[in-house]
Amino acid sequence: MSNIHPSAVIEKGAQIDPSAKVGPFCVVGPEVILHAGVELKSHAIVTGQTEVGEDTVIFSFAVIGEIPQDLKFKGEASRLKIGKRNRIREHVTMNCGTEGGGGLTKVGDDGLFMAGCHIAHDAHLGDRVIVVNSAAVAGHCIIEDDVIIGGLSGIHQFVRIGQGAIVGAVTMVTNDVIPFGLVQAPRGELDGLNLVGLKRRGVARSDITALRAAFQMLAQGEGTFQDRAQRLGDETESDYVRQIVDFVMADTGRHFLTPK
Repeated sequence: MSNIHPSAVIEKGAQIDPSAKVGPFCVVGPEVILHAGVELKSHAIVTGQTEVGEDTVIFSFAVIGEIPQDLKFKGEASRLKIGKRNRIREHVTMNCGTEGGGGLTKVGDDGLFMAGCHIAHDAHLGDRVIVVNSAAVAGHCIIEDDVIIGGLSGIHQFVRIGQGAIVGAVTMVTNDVIPFGLVQAPRGELDGLNLVGLKRRGVARSDITALRAAFQMLAQGEGTFQDRAQRLGDETESDYVRQIVDFVMADTGRHFLTPK
C-alpha cells in the first residue's frame, strides 16, 4: 500500500483502510483496526485489540493499546476503542481494559490528548474531551462530554467527571465532579462553575442563572449533599440543573467534591 512507509512494521492480521497513512518506523499489531483517514506519524505504536476511528491522528512516540498497568491483569482479552477525529499527541499512552473493569477502554470523538498524557484501563471518555500535557486519567474513570483536564493533573480511579466540567492545572481529583463544575487547587476543590465554557457553548443566560442558584443551594442548603440535590430536582425547570441532579443521584463508588 502506497500510504504505508516501507520501514513500518505491520503484523499479519492488522486491518488497515486503504486511505489510512502509516509513517516511518511505526508498529501496528495483528489485532489492530485502522479506519479511513487514520494517520500514524513516525514511530507511533498501536497494538492490542485496538480500533481507531476515522480521521484520528496519532503522533510520534505515542503507545496506544498496550496492556494495562494493573497487577491484577493476567493476559485476558481486552480492548481499546478510539472514536473519530481525535488528536493524540506525542508520548501519549492509552491502555486496553481489564476483565474486572469490563474489558474495554473507550475514547469518544473529537478529543485532544496533549503530549505525555495517560488514559488508563477501563476508563470511558466522552466526546470533545481535552486532556492537557502530562495529565493522567486512572483506571475505571468516567469522563463525560466536553470535559477539560488541566496539565499535570491526576484523576483518581473510579472518579466520574460530569459533562462540561473543567479541572485546573496541577490538581489531584479524588472524588466525583458535578457537570459544569470548576475544580482547582492542589487537592481538588469544587470552586464554582465553568462559566466560560458555558458561555462559549452558547448556553442561555436563564440557564446560567439557574445553574448559579443551584450551585448556591448545593453549597448552603440544609441536609446532605444528596438531599440538597434531590430538592433541586423537585424544584428546577432547567435541563442543565436537572443534569446535575441526575449525576448526583446516580450510583457511584466515590464521594463528591462539594462546594465550599
